[in-house]
Amino acid sequence: MSAPKTTKAVMSQPLKHAKIVARRSGDRGHADHGWLNTYHTFSFASYFDPQFKNFGVLRVLNEDRVAPNTGFPFHNHRDAEIFSYILSGELTHRDSMMGNGVTSPEASKDQYYRIRRGDVQFTTGGSGISHSEQNEHATETVHFLQIWALPWKSGLTPRYHDLTIDDEKKRQGFVTIISPLKAGREASPTQEEAAIPVVPGTIPIHADMLMGASIVPPDSSATWTIGGNGAVTSKKDRRIYIHLPMTKRGKTKIRLPDGMVLAEGDGAFVSGADAGEALEIQSVGVAEAEVVVLDSN
Repeated sequence: MSAPKTTKAVMSQPLKHAKIVARRSGDRGHADHGWLNTYHTFSFASYFDPQFKNFGVLRVLNEDRVAPNTGFPFHNHRDAEIFSYILSGELTHRDSMMGNGVTSPEASKDQYYRIRRGDVQFTTGGSGISHSEQNEHATETVHFLQIWALPWKSGLTPRYHDLTIDDEKKRQGFVTIISPLKAGREASPTQEEAAIPVVPGTIPIHADMLMGASIVPPDSSATWTIGGNGAVTSKKDRRIYIHLPMTKRGKTKIRLPDGMVLAEGDGAFVSGADAGEALEIQSVGVAEAEVVVLDSN
């Protein structure tokens, strides 16, 4: 797996006209199924709120905890870019492209992919794919973010990618994890196969979207440059979602440029921001804060 690239603010300007709206943790959709404890930022499964269908191309942001020896059985997806960001524990991914969905724990590495803390696993559902996500650990719960984005084109060839992000890199500033496919919407089959992202060392996505993450120590700050220093096509009115996962039992908090403070599980919608503007996030809790940003058109 390749190393990620740290995103630094270059010639960025402060936010000028952006609107920031909180999405408090307790207002999210929530379901506890015993084996799965899940929080939904957007409408998902039995949770529906017409105000929260999507934000730009961001369609799903679920914060999931899956109990040991349980998980999501094989199910189908199409026309969605789906990625899992592991916060703790491990998750075993199998899909119809890998050994025809072999489910044996003894299957070879090319028949499953086990992701752990620091890993991101990405799937283009495209024309259709079947996959499962299982926590096969005997004792540890897996905690992860499940994120879906709407692709710029339907019927794409299903693919998957993975990336490992070192925590020390994230402590140095925001690390770009996902960036648009460089060849764009009209990519040829050869360019699709090459899967070259706009930002080297990241996962390519079929959307005008970036994902970044940083671990910010208390009394420190990290700055996300909106649009990733020329990485996106749409420059005006970017839509950025900021999420603070529930990782430190309530000990982390962050402050946004308008003074808003987010606690664990909270998020914020930032709209009206332009590419090149700087989004500074301050850590104001007693433990380091892991912050995820999703920057889309």
